[in-house]
Amino acid sequence: MAASSALRLILGSSSASRRQILSEMGYQFTLLSADIDEKEIRKEKPEELVVALAHAKADAILEKMQNSGLMKEIVDSQETALLITADQVVVHDGVIREKPSTPEEARKFIKGYSESHAATIGSVLVTNVKSGTRREGWDKSEVYFHKIPDEVVESLIEEGDVFYVAGGLLVEHPLTSPLVEAIVGTIDSVMGLPKALTEKLIKDSLQEP
Repeated sequence: MAASSALRLILGSSSASRRQILSEMGYQFTLLSADIDEKEIRKEKPEELVVALAHAKADAILEKMQNSGLMKEIVDSQETALLITADQVVVHDGVIREKPSTPEEARKFIKGYSESHAATIGSVLVTNVKSGTRREGWDKSEVYFHKIPDEVVESLIEEGDVFYVAGGLLVEHPLTSPLVEAIVGTIDSVMGLPKALTEKLIKDSLQEP
């Protein structure tokens, strides 16, 4: 679905994967990122955690928009402005995994995916900038790997991309994609922005009175 000229879409994310997915969906958008300390927000259930983090990101970006004058520009315009924020964690053996912070942690995470499957839990939040109305949801997928060789693990750590994704889980990387045995769910969900859920929340937001 292509974006209407009366729709201003803002992606509140610095994730290259999310930018790619939203572009694939046919939308034009601008980018804003939230500078929040994700470790400050704790929830026991992964579904609650990712939704809470998406709300925190939206709060931070709306404040940034208010301070920059962008909020006033949108309120004074005729267009509908929607802000999309999202978050993701990986659950492995019942433990929530966020972005690895050290090479040792990344090594432990990636090696573990050879032993048992990983589940990705991702949230999407669409905020109507003018009305403040928010629509949220979350999606789950599972990834099963063949054995990941040690040399692949070390190459991934040396490259560094694993430190920017939840659980150090890279399925679209040239080194890891041949090692994916199966995905239960969708690749876009695993990559951080489930298309079907995002589309539904955008459509629902556009239909509000």
